[in-house]
Amino acid sequence: MRDERDVTENTAGEEEEIDLLELATKLWKSRRTIFKYAGISALIGLVVAFSIPKEYSTTIKLAPEASAAGGAGGLGAIAAMAGINANSNNSGDAVAPSLYPDVLSSVPFLVGLFEVPVTESKTDSTYTVRTYVSEHLSAPWWSAILALPRQAIGGVMSLFSEEEEEEGDEGTNPFKLTEEETEIKEGLANRISSDYDMKTGVNTITVMMQDPLISATLADTVAVHLQQFITDYRTSKARKDLEYAEMLNEKARDSYYQAQQRLADYLDRNQGITLHSAQVTRDRLSNEAQLAFGIFNQTAQQVQIAKAKVQENTPVYAIVEPATVPVRASKPSKAMILVGFIFLGCCAASAKILFGDTIMNAKKKLSA
Repeated sequence: MRDERDVTENTAGEEEEIDLLELATKLWKSRRTIFKYAGISALIGLVVAFSIPKEYSTTIKLAPEASAAGGAGGLGAIAAMAGINANSNNSGDAVAPSLYPDVLSSVPFLVGLFEVPVTESKTDSTYTVRTYVSEHLSAPWWSAILALPRQAIGGVMSLFSEEEEEEGDEGTNPFKLTEEETEIKEGLANRISSDYDMKTGVNTITVMMQDPLISATLADTVAVHLQQFITDYRTSKARKDLEYAEMLNEKARDSYYQAQQRLADYLDRNQGITLHSAQVTRDRLSNEAQLAFGIFNQTAQQVQIAKAKVQENTPVYAIVEPATVPVRASKPSKAMILVGFIFLGCCAASAKILFGDTIMNAKKKLSA
């Protein structure tokens, strides 16, 4: 029994080796077919690679200043002298650096980029971001073919639509975007990305555009708008406090000037009069002027402290890597596309050579 089993195992092993050799031999004999498929695939790959528009990527790295304690340094000391607690409301920052990617993808931020002017490097033509994204971005030729059914459906639906187009341009309303504005917003969102490194605290902003100059310009604009957004958020309460302090200071100044004028008018009308009633009135007007001056002086100090608070809450950003105009396109990788198509062509040819007869026999059996 053992001898029979060994013979069976040896026979199976020989058959497996023979099958592998046969497959390799079959492929070698049909190498012209494989080369033919590889050549056709390479041609298709070249057509696809050169049909995809070039994309240029620009990267900016920002290192935002960490939220420090508000009372630190000289500004905190000035506020402490005035009896103001400058350490309040600085520990909790609702827009942390880790949320910057969400800020960049938000509707108000993207809509705020619509009217930014950009210049195309090849033609020196200047467009708004809205116009460039909607009218001047290229797409592969097959995108137009794939979009035909959707355009046809949209055209039919527009015939039955009873809505009338609004006349005039009232600007973009982030609360209610049109279909065109939504497509532009989504296109921008796909081309603007941000990544936050928790270890280093560096935010990397990447902008992908089909023109190198526009890519660099928009990347720099995105960084500026982000800094302005965070600065406005961080200083919003301090700026409101400054406005309120300036309003109080103006009222106190007007009151002081009025009190001073009343005292001057009284003294001009009552020169040389030694009556006690006149003396009492003069002292009262003088005290009112001094009191008004004290309030005016105090509110002026409050204005200076509020200005210092605004400056203290203004974040500082270190530009680790500024925007530069890219020289080479980052997409598409023509070599990778070509290699991928050649590999697929070789796989298709090998499958046809090895399993073509089996598939044909199976079809004949099913048809029979």
